[in-house]
Amino acid sequence: MNVFRSLQAISRASGAGPVDWDAVGDAAREATPPGSIELSDRDVTGYRDDVRDARTNIRAIGEVAFDLPGTIEIQNRHHWIDANVSTFRRVMRPIETRSDAVFPDAARVLNTGTMTLMLSFLGKNVLGQYDPLLLADGDREHALYFVHPNIARVAEELDVDGERFRRWIAFHEVAHAAEFGAAPWLSGHLESRMERGVDALTRGELDREAFEELDTTMTAVEGYAELVMDRAFDEQYTDLREKLEARRQGGGPIAQLMRRLLGLGIKRRQYERGKRFFEAVADERGVAGASVVWESPAALPTSEELDRPERWLARV
Repeated sequence: MNVFRSLQAISRASGAGPVDWDAVGDAAREATPPGSIELSDRDVTGYRDDVRDARTNIRAIGEVAFDLPGTIEIQNRHHWIDANVSTFRRVMRPIETRSDAVFPDAARVLNTGTMTLMLSFLGKNVLGQYDPLLLADGDREHALYFVHPNIARVAEELDVDGERFRRWIAFHEVAHAAEFGAAPWLSGHLESRMERGVDALTRGELDREAFEELDTTMTAVEGYAELVMDRAFDEQYTDLREKLEARRQGGGPIAQLMRRLLGLGIKRRQYERGKRFFEAVADERGVAGASVVWESPAALPTSEELDRPERWLARV
C-alpha cells in the first residue's frame, strides 16, 4: 500500500469527464493492499464444494430452478477493485454525459478522490459479490466473486472457523444467483428503474417513484437471500450471524462515517426489513411459497406489503 502514489494518481486526474476512472483504479489499488490468493488444494476444493452444495441445497429448499453464473472468481482486493471500477463507470456513464447538471462545481480531482476512497474502503471489506452486470452492453454473463483475503481476515477477527465462515458466505452469494437465475426479468426490472432515476437526475429532477421501486425490489432481493442462506445452510450459524451483525454496526468513527457515506446503513435496513417479510411468508407457506416472488414483477411485494406480509399473502 502506498498512500503517496495513490494521492499522485488522484492529482493527475485528467480527461473530459468529471471522473478519471483510470486514475480511480490506479489510486484505489495503490491505497489498498491486494492480499494473497495463494490457495491450497484444500482451499480450491472447499470453494468448489461450498458453491456446489449451496446450489444443491437452495434448489431443493426454495424449489427454484437456476444455474450458477458462467464466471466464478476467487479474487484479491485489486481484482475486486478492477471489476467494480468497470461497474461504477458503466452505471455513472449517463450522469457523466450531462455532468453540468449534476456536478456543476465539482472538480475532477475531487470526484476522482471520492470514488477512490469509496472503492478502497469497499475493497478492504467486501467478502463476496454476485454481480448481475446491470447496464452492461451486449450479453455479458453474470459473475460471482469471492474476495479471499477479506474472508480469511474477517474469519480471524470474528474468531470463527475459516472454512465454515467461507461456506456461509458462499451460501449467501449463491442465494443471489438463485434469485436472478429464477427471475430472468429481474435484471431488466432493476435496470429500467435505475435508468429512469438517473435520467431524471441528469435533468435536475428527482423521480421518487423510480427510486422507491428500486429500493423495494432491492429489499426483496436482500431479504430473500438472507432467508434462503439461513434455511439452506447445513450447519449451525447463530454465532456467525451475531458476530457479523456486530461487525456491521461496529468499527471506529472513520469506518462508521464511510458506512453512512456509502449508504451501507440503507443496505442493512434492506436486509432486516426484507428478512422480516420473507420469514413471515415462509412461516406461512414455506420457502417455496416465498420463492413465488420471482415468478413475475407483479409478484414482487409493494413497499406497503413489505411491512404487512399478510397483504402480500392475500394478494399472491
